Amino acid sequence: MSVRRKPRFKKSSVKTFSFFLIFSAIVWVLVQFSKTYTQLIEIPVNYINTPLDKSISDERPKHVDLQLQDNGFNIYYYKIFNPQLKVDLSKAKETDKELVYTLQNHLSEIEEQLKIDFENSRIIQEEIVVPFQFKKEKMLKVIPNIEVNYAVGYSADKAVKLTPDSVKVSGPEKIIDSLVSVPTQSIRLNKVNTNLDGNIGIDTSGYGQLSFYENSVKFTQEVEKFTEGSVEIAIEVENVPNNLNLAYFPKTVIVYYQVNLKQFENVSAADFRVICNYQDIKKGDDYMIAQIVEKPGFINSIRLNERRIQFVIKR
Repeated sequence: MSVRRKPRFKKSSVKTFSFFLIFSAIVWVLVQFSKTYTQLIEIPVNYINTPLDKSISDERPKHVDLQLQDNGFNIYYYKIFNPQLKVDLSKAKETDKELVYTLQNHLSEIEEQLKIDFENSRIIQEEIVVPFQFKKEKMLKVIPNIEVNYAVGYSADKAVKLTPDSVKVSGPEKIIDSLVSVPTQSIRLNKVNTNLDGNIGIDTSGYGQLSFYENSVKFTQEVEKFTEGSVEIAIEVENVPNNLNLAYFPKTVIVYYQVNLKQFENVSAADFRVICNYQDIKKGDDYMIAQIVEKPGFINSIRLNERRIQFVIKR
């Protein structure tokens, strides 16, 4: 008795069939994509060069509608890569409370941006109307965010100076009215032993709705050689009751200070006054706190060798 065998497909036949199937699919896709279609595509709008004295509304148009008549390849290019249209608002016409950008007046620019031919395509809108509000202008004080660490033996009599020390900004009234100052960018200068002279940017982060008429300012400072001096000053005790016999120690303290080398000879003990206030003593304490209440205005880094002044009440 003979046994019937199942027919077998040769591997070469399967490969040939698969090749022609894939080839046919590719040809079909190419044919379909080569045909001309008409498609409506939303093109996102990016607004540039907004006038500094105006703030455009959040209700501004976000896109324009492009009716594109082209082959499938180009249409899917626009859908996948989604090119943007840059609208230069400095070229728009201003009406009462709107900026009107007439698209027909800028067709060559649009063609170059979007890489299209308006012979077979068109933008549905004739113009883009952008509502705006006039910005309020204000001068804001610029605060230096500059940390200066001087080299040993150097310092400065005056703080870092900014030029200009205020800048004009414009923006929505509700934001402008809440501001009085704006900081510079943060920098740290170490081992400084020469005069400062440079430019620093204004820190505009967090102020996206404001327009700054200046983006940087100049900073300067005279840095000079300083030296340390010291004087011995007698302590004065104030507000001691008349019937109280108060004895305290020490009777004098040493005041240490830094001074410009050029003014060192101008400092004397008579320029200082150190006091203790009896009324500031807390119950149970046996000491007073010494404070410097008078000193020359041109010295800095001032300190005392002793602040706690011991006292006893004699009976």
